[in-house]
Parts: sequence; structure tokens; C-alpha cells
Amino acid sequence: MAKSIDVSDLNIFYRDFLAVEGVSMTIPARSVTALIGPSGCGKSTFLRSLNRMHEVIPGARVDGKIVIDGQDLYGPDVDPVEVRRQVGMVFQRPNPFPTMSIYDNVLAGIRLNSRRIPKAKADEIVEKSLRGANLWTEVRDRLGKPGAGLSGGQQQRLCIARAIAVEPQVLLMDEPCSALDPISTSAIEDLIHELRADYTIVIVTHNMQQAARVSEDTAFFNLAGAGLPGRLIEMNPTKKIFSNPEERATEAYISGRFG
Repeated sequence: MAKSIDVSDLNIFYRDFLAVEGVSMTIPARSVTALIGPSGCGKSTFLRSLNRMHEVIPGARVDGKIVIDGQDLYGPDVDPVEVRRQVGMVFQRPNPFPTMSIYDNVLAGIRLNSRRIPKAKADEIVEKSLRGANLWTEVRDRLGKPGAGLSGGQQQRLCIARAIAVEPQVLLMDEPCSALDPISTSAIEDLIHELRADYTIVIVTHNMQQAARVSEDTAFFNLAGAGLPGRLIEMNPTKKIFSNPEERATEAYISGRFG
């Protein structure tokens, strides 16, 4: 069951360095929200804070609140491993486990959570997840072959299948198409359109056209200068951001005058 995400007064630190400052936004359920902005403005750092991947880096921490389904993800009693099960992530470069088969790659997240499942149930999850990632018909005859033997675009869809196999509520995507060719990119974008019926999706992209194509809402991040924290400048429906933004900085970035 997809959930909305409420972020309030979020500050993100690397040790003493304030990387992202004062972000407040509501990310709607069952829709795609794109994060855009120049390199170094904190988009990916913010994205990783949404499933507590940020704190894997030594000395990294956050102040503020991120609430999903009434639960503050950074509350004292919250298990970060459970957060990462609810909030899945797909990275910039496809990262299937190279020694694992396609079949085992899909089940990796479930087995990591130490859930023992009967073979029939495992088969069902693998097929459902691969169908969900639009990959089943391409790989169903070679499920025992290594995931690393797939093309780049297929590997990325395998990573999406792995992410959705654990039935998360939210799917985070950090530039999921930046390492892919245009045909694979189109396949991933089509898949994002389909997945938003069941998931809340947040995608970081440097591709303006992609943001315009796949998202309902867009958040523009920027920073005032090197060494200064990234900030959320504007969040609005994507059509408004790209046609009539409220902030001059947003318009300047989108029209290519900087960044």
C-alpha cells in the first residue's frame, strides 16, 4: 500500500558539514516526484535520507522529521533495516549481485530479511516481480543464469524487480537511466509509469525531459555557492515547474542559463 511522505525542517549533515538545509515537502502517494537541480545541490543526499541509507556513511546524520504512514523514520524505536524494506532503492548503475542467478537476485532482499520461503512461494514471487519489472518474458527461460549476463537495461530492470519483491511502499530511484542507452531508458520510463499505480516513486534525474515525461510533481534543489548547503527552492506540479515556475532561479535552471 503506497504511502505519502511528509518531510519537515530536514537538515542533513556529513559530520559538521551541513549538506542540505531546511527541507519541508509532502511527496504524494501513488505518483512520481522528480528531484532536479545542479550537481552538488543535495538531491541524492536527500533521496538517501528517505530510507536511512545516508547514515551508512560514518558521521552522517539528520535533524528534522520524515514521516510515512504516521511513523517518523528517524524515531528512537525505528529499525533502519525495516525502513529500507518499506522504502526500496534503485541506484544509478545497475548492481545485480554478480555471482547470483537472475532467480536468486530477485529473492536477495527477502532472504536478507531471513525469511525462509517454500519453493512454490519463491517461484511465485520471482515471476510476479519480474512481470512487475517488465522482464519476465525476456528471462523466464534462463532464470538460473547469472544476472550479470543481462544487458545494462535488463540489469536495471532486474534491480527494480529485486526492489519490489519485498513489497515496499516507496521506491527511490537515483538517476536510474544515466548509464543506459535511449532504448533502455525508454523501457525504464514506461515501467515507472506502470509502477506508480502501486508505489510512491521519487526519482533523481539530471535529464529535464525525463523529469517532464515521468513525474507529476517536481522539486528543484539549488545551492548558493560551493561549500554552502543545498536547499529546496520550489516544489510544484511538473507542468507548472516547466511552464510557469514561481521562482526565478527555477526558470534560470530549466531554461539552461546555469547549472
